[in-house]
Amino acid sequence: MKKMGGFVYSEVRCMVVMMGLILMVMGVNGNSIGVNLGTQATHPLPGNILVQLLKDNGITKVKLFEPDPYALKALGKSGIEVMIGIPNDLLAPLSSDMKAAENWVAKNLSSYVSSNGVNVRYVAVGNEPFLKTLNGTYDAMTLPALQNIQSALIKAGLANQVKVTIPLNADVYETASNVPSGGDFRSDISDLMLKIIKFLNDNACPVTINIYPFISLYNDPNFPVDYAFFDGFSSPLDDNGKTYTNVFDANYDTLVWSLQKNGFSNMTIIVGEIGWPTDGDKNATPTSARKFNQGLITHLSGGKGTPMRPSGPIDVYLFSLIDEDNKSILPGNFERHWGIFNYDGTPKYQLNLGLTKTGTLIPAKGVEYLAKKWCVLSSTANISDPQVVSSVSYACGHADCTSLGYGTSCSNLDAPGNISYAFNMYYQEQNQQDKACQFPGGISAVTTKDPSAGTCRFIVQIKSDPSAGASSSAGSGSGSSYGSVKAAANLLFFMFIMVITIL
Repeated sequence: MKKMGGFVYSEVRCMVVMMGLILMVMGVNGNSIGVNLGTQATHPLPGNILVQLLKDNGITKVKLFEPDPYALKALGKSGIEVMIGIPNDLLAPLSSDMKAAENWVAKNLSSYVSSNGVNVRYVAVGNEPFLKTLNGTYDAMTLPALQNIQSALIKAGLANQVKVTIPLNADVYETASNVPSGGDFRSDISDLMLKIIKFLNDNACPVTINIYPFISLYNDPNFPVDYAFFDGFSSPLDDNGKTYTNVFDANYDTLVWSLQKNGFSNMTIIVGEIGWPTDGDKNATPTSARKFNQGLITHLSGGKGTPMRPSGPIDVYLFSLIDEDNKSILPGNFERHWGIFNYDGTPKYQLNLGLTKTGTLIPAKGVEYLAKKWCVLSSTANISDPQVVSSVSYACGHADCTSLGYGTSCSNLDAPGNISYAFNMYYQEQNQQDKACQFPGGISAVTTKDPSAGTCRFIVQIKSDPSAGASSSAGSGSGSSYGSVKAAANLLFFMFIMVITIL
């Protein structure tokens, strides 16, 4: 959310296309806890392993940012509830053509419900379509698309089972007084928001909002760190007797006030995305991620809510379940590291979701890996060789090097280590093909000795279902509706990083 005046709430999240799968689960503590499972990975977990991972961790509800066929087929007959998203680029045709909406519902909902046994419960129409940085691109088409999808659900006989919603960025509301009670919808979209809220309310549908305290800290170095977490704030906000010690409560209640002022005090609210990344930035660490996520879960335990809605419960969707190595890094290198699980389904840190008797995350079972070998800088290579820089740039332009750089998990590496890391990420992404470790001039070599050092992990990639590919048409998490610039961003950033490192 974009911060207003002081440092309270609204964060304007960065530009990026993202797509993913959001999982919401009903905890034993009375609240619904969720996580995003993105599909922007080059080697996604096989569908049967993914579904078992969800079940083992007590996760019973999921949301896709688009109707990904591979994920939907895997979720069929699993009993897991599903929310299916509609990307912003489909809002225009769906808003202007009722037949297009009917066809979308028939193809992406009815067919999976009837033939695959997918338990679809929500349709998310668009993703943060009113983000300020979109300059009103989707303003005129979002409500008509929402209405047409609702009409199509009625015609298909699904309206009682499937509800519509719109995942909104928290910048759709703001406060001029720096406390929640000053909250109201953004003036430039106020009339539109009220029409949407009324439509959702009339159809017994929820308001969905995304809240990212990490982005507040990332965008503003002066943002008070302890206000982002749940351990107490040295300068709590006093809002007419209601005390706020963390940005989540203040942000959420700003929305509550915005709804209440406009006659919708009883609207159901879902927090569609919230979380903390573990790498790619100095503030993105496993320790901080665990502190935030566990703090949030504990804060909401027992069905507790916020000062404005103290009785709760609150539906919260953690972002995300598993890292995505194919996401755009336009907002920042942390974008590929939101998962509470690593790429292979192993937990990154201890986290008690309150959903199982184990009190901790359970790793994915039955994951198969490629051979235990890595591609590294050859011992005979000269790092001043011009081909080293161009090779690293190529590797990082086609694979994920976001764990390199200041404050990251691999910041402890020396120049040869950085080069080896880049080579290996490309090698693993290319499924350890021989030619993927044949950089010009003989500067690379395959080794069977694990080069991992300290906090820097040199991965061995998993074997994934070849029928499952990383999606490229939509995006998931912290910012949305911008074209993917993965290769270009990687190339320019890491070319700079590696040149500086080598020289």
